[in-house]
Amino acid sequence: MLIKRNHLLNLFSVKSSVFLFAFMLMLSGCNSNKKPSAGQGKPDTANLPAANDEYFQEIGKEAGIDFVHSIGDDDLHNIIESSGGGTAFLDYDQDGFIDLYICSGTWIEGFSKSEKPKNAGGNRLYRNIGNGTFQDVTKKAGAAGSWYSMGVTIGDFNNDGFPDIFISNYGPNVLLENNGNGTFSNVTKHAGVAGGNECSVGAAWFDYDNDGFLDLYVGNYLNFDPNYKYYYAPDGFPGPMAYDAQKDVLYHNKGNGEFEDVTATMGIIDVDGRAMGVGAADYDDDGFVDIYVANDHTLNYLWHNDGGKGFTDRGTMSGTAFSQAGEGTISMSVDFADYNGDGLLDIFASDDKYCSLYENMGNGVFTDKSYPSGIAMPAGQYVGWSSSFFDYDNDGDVDLFKTNGALKHLYGQEDQIFQNEGDGKFRDISVELGKYFTEEYVGRGACLGDYDNDGDMDAYIVCLNDNGKFLRNNKGNQNNWLSLNLIGTISNRDGIGARIKLYSGGKIQTAQKKSTTGYLSQNDPRMHFGLGKNETVEKIEIKWPSGKVQILENIKPNQILTIKEL
Repeated sequence: MLIKRNHLLNLFSVKSSVFLFAFMLMLSGCNSNKKPSAGQGKPDTANLPAANDEYFQEIGKEAGIDFVHSIGDDDLHNIIESSGGGTAFLDYDQDGFIDLYICSGTWIEGFSKSEKPKNAGGNRLYRNIGNGTFQDVTKKAGAAGSWYSMGVTIGDFNNDGFPDIFISNYGPNVLLENNGNGTFSNVTKHAGVAGGNECSVGAAWFDYDNDGFLDLYVGNYLNFDPNYKYYYAPDGFPGPMAYDAQKDVLYHNKGNGEFEDVTATMGIIDVDGRAMGVGAADYDDDGFVDIYVANDHTLNYLWHNDGGKGFTDRGTMSGTAFSQAGEGTISMSVDFADYNGDGLLDIFASDDKYCSLYENMGNGVFTDKSYPSGIAMPAGQYVGWSSSFFDYDNDGDVDLFKTNGALKHLYGQEDQIFQNEGDGKFRDISVELGKYFTEEYVGRGACLGDYDNDGDMDAYIVCLNDNGKFLRNNKGNQNNWLSLNLIGTISNRDGIGARIKLYSGGKIQTAQKKSTTGYLSQNDPRMHFGLGKNETVEKIEIKWPSGKVQILENIKPNQILTIKEL
């Protein structure tokens, strides 16, 4: 039985013995074995369909997720309506089961073209009950408002142990502080992170100066004018280059609940970027987290963190600003992972064409492997939005999940999963994994995580102006796995920026704890590793943002392990 592990490993030292670790595990009862936490009662799965032969089975309605995304209109009439729809997994009540937050647009007078509908849309928070189903707690938790929301990023900005929610909007942004009692308070004004009337799309939490408090990068899109009408009629509405770009913003966390705008002083010079997705990871392993911004129609930014004292754009010189064809593409989202096992974090950026798989060659240089990897041609049939690395089958190699959907019309497209073949190649195996991947939806944001604590990664997908889709993974846990729940003490409490090296069966997996992942979304806060048939993890090496290194040895698989920074 899975038991809550809030204080696990407090006594664990860097050179702790195998005996001590085994003793700690015996006390904590870490192995989940597909059962709910103590105190949750017996699972009530009467409404859930039994697992079928599909790898991924759509069970959203049965799981209690009745969310319908809204553009606030009867059809797509502008580029803002086309661009929203983020979602995130988070454990807002810290009960050991990940909950679900979903963003929606809404009807706005003077912006929306249709009459105000009876159901104007709105964000939703669903609590994971722990029995395979969710409950809508939006109103009770105070987790929504009259916002036209684009994306969401989760981070414990005040280090109180409860995740807070930042929502990027068309209009002022919102920061919801988690009160620790199942409710949230809107602290945007006090925190100073509302911005103005920009259209903020992507955003990411990260600690750029390693002071132990999460800072915030907000990607702004364009100066939308609802009265501008000059465009090529078959396109439906004016594209992004019809509007001036808006500058991104970097907020520094002062540690007292307030943030300060340090964009200019930190060297963030955003002249013509129309930000879509934003991601943060330490691509050169120098101990400071960097920022990648996927821009619409223009070159992408790779903001190198210069020791926490400033940022320099190395997009062009690193080879990550353009596609392999040397073009600025309609970039949507970004994710980081070591897909080829060489210990270096690679980058995947989705776009409306062939996408880019940037292999990290070291020394700050990347090369686009989208074509030779086998991704480009299958991806090129669709408009790619959210893309995330994840190990869907727990074989120890990160695969790739990608949502698709038309740009300017509510035309559906099939989503894709690319399987990592382990030799630098990927193969589109989507149609082999379930009926869902043969159906067409207007996909936007997506979050991936182990919602039922059974050891494999499930998925929630936002569909533009439509019902969302929830995919349960039925077979991934046929292989072994390990999930790590990091708790920083000197570092930020979420451990965002921590770098993990996991040694098992002669293989080394390298990963970094991130906030935002994919398009306007965020995955399970626990770090998930597939182990194949390996029965032991010989060593885990954690390099915390504080610079401290922590080592754990001889760990059994198939458990959710909480590790506290010492």
